[in-house]
Amino acid sequence: MKENKNDFKPYIPADQVVPEFTVTALILGILLAVIFGAANAYLGLRVGMTVSASIPAAVLSMGIIRIILRKNSILENNLVQTIGSAGESVAAGAIFTLPALFLWAKEGKIDSPSILTIFLVALVGGILGICFMVPLRQALIVEEHGVLPFPEGTACAEVLLAGEEGGNKAGTVFSGLGIAAFYKFIADGVKVFPSEIGYDIKAYAGSSVGIQVLPALAGVGYICGPKISSYMLAGGTLSWFVLMPMIALFGADATVFPGTEAISTLAPSALWGTYIKYIGAGAVAAGGIISLIKSAPLIISTFKQAMGSMAKNHANADAPRTQRDLPMPVILGIVVVIALAIWLLPIFPVSPLGAIIVVVFGFFFATVSSRMVGLIGSSNNPVSGMAIATLIIATLLLKATGTTGTSGMIGAICIGSIICIVAAIAGDTSQDLKTGFIVGATPKLQQIGEMIGVIASSAAIGYVLYLLNAAWGFGSNEIPAPQATMMKMLVEGIMNAELPWALILIGIFVAIVVEILGIPVLPFAVGMYLPFSLSAGIMAGGVVRWILERRKTDDEKEKKASIERGTLFTSGLIAGEGLMGVILAILAVLKVDSKIVSPVALPQIGSLIIFIALLAYLYFICVKKSKKTN
Repeated sequence: MKENKNDFKPYIPADQVVPEFTVTALILGILLAVIFGAANAYLGLRVGMTVSASIPAAVLSMGIIRIILRKNSILENNLVQTIGSAGESVAAGAIFTLPALFLWAKEGKIDSPSILTIFLVALVGGILGICFMVPLRQALIVEEHGVLPFPEGTACAEVLLAGEEGGNKAGTVFSGLGIAAFYKFIADGVKVFPSEIGYDIKAYAGSSVGIQVLPALAGVGYICGPKISSYMLAGGTLSWFVLMPMIALFGADATVFPGTEAISTLAPSALWGTYIKYIGAGAVAAGGIISLIKSAPLIISTFKQAMGSMAKNHANADAPRTQRDLPMPVILGIVVVIALAIWLLPIFPVSPLGAIIVVVFGFFFATVSSRMVGLIGSSNNPVSGMAIATLIIATLLLKATGTTGTSGMIGAICIGSIICIVAAIAGDTSQDLKTGFIVGATPKLQQIGEMIGVIASSAAIGYVLYLLNAAWGFGSNEIPAPQATMMKMLVEGIMNAELPWALILIGIFVAIVVEILGIPVLPFAVGMYLPFSLSAGIMAGGVVRWILERRKTDDEKEKKASIERGTLFTSGLIAGEGLMGVILAILAVLKVDSKIVSPVALPQIGSLIIFIALLAYLYFICVKKSKKTN
């Protein structure tokens, strides 16, 4: 039932002033922005998706500010999560696109992008995303209160409002973080047991079954839930147990473009890398475009609301504290300066047309992203689909206007990177402003805090990318960088007219069939594109969530609390593995990783037993706590 926005009263009234924009909040927020940015960069490069950092950031903030510093301010905690969650969004946008530049550098086509280039691309995208969201706040957050649910933003507000439990909740996140870090170190650092187990099925040529037994995958599956996990597994099943065996059966000894060897000589992993990636890329691209087409009515209505909101902007000194935004003249000034910088600075290989594309598409997709997360949440926001659509259009426009070759490809990736970050940050900002609306925060201070988080995480993301690339190399088994590899293939194929269109069209029509059947296309398409073992690891976490959701109990509140505790624990698992991944990358760069390898290694069955034990412990954590609170 719709709640009248005029009847809504925030937790902290507009006429009450409490600590909010403090030195403690700034320092803690910046620290969490860098930490969650690095962890999500590793996670995204490995599995092709990131998770929202708002709730774990809020919980850790409460644990530190309330328990350690003995302070008590819900608005201070809210500002910490606002700044901290920006790191995850910057990382999400950057890792979906920028590794393509490193891959071209590895091929000798260009020089590696400088830290300054990465910083400016991330900074420009992040600041634009925030600026484009400011005039949408009144339309989406205030006017649509009670209509748009904003799942993560509302959940984060609930966590903040339940602040008296903050210490226990923070302990849950920290325990997951520690367990995952230790698990990752033992598996991929000391190599006591393999983190991936698999078996090529000889009797069914072209197929292979396996699972990656890592905590972050279980965490992603638990947070996404059994439905999304099962869609990914279904996509992987189609690729690895239908399409690849068909290629092996009908291809036999033939050499088919883009392959350079006979199909009969290719192992399943090589079949996947040579052919399935293109089919998956077509499916993901089609899924992204389908989601945009389906959102067209929402996009049009949101634009109308945005224009009306800009005409009656509430950012003035006389407005109540909870209605003060950054002034529109300031916002417009920042956008103009950024557009000129994109055009004039040589560090951006973008023409005036490219600068216009960035601003126009940026505002368009910021509007789409902000509305989409209000409806379906950040985890289901098709940011990569928006980036793909932008990339295709930008590449075609640049090629049509004479910007071709490597300069055209770099320009297309830079435009796609900025738009991807714009969409990710706009979605994150809208969730954070929804949280602030409920708890009674000052929007202007939140918007400034979001910009500080963007600056901090943009400064760090370049070093994280360089570190991970130096340790393992993008496109490797450790960090396959699925989206960036796909973006690279699309740009190269359009610029050089070398795309294997037959494979891409297969993926496009598979996506259309899936859409007709009523199955969400993007998770299915991502499952087609990624290794089956990865989707299987994610499905394992989804199964635990499925069991918990169907556990019979007379107390629904207790059941909800147990699932929430699992969400916090698995958020810690994701952050812990991500941070240990960064540490292992440092050891690899320093050439000391080989010196810590254990002389004894467990067989694959040992890996499976340990992973099952981790899943059982996740279930136990949820159920044990819920019994205590019963």
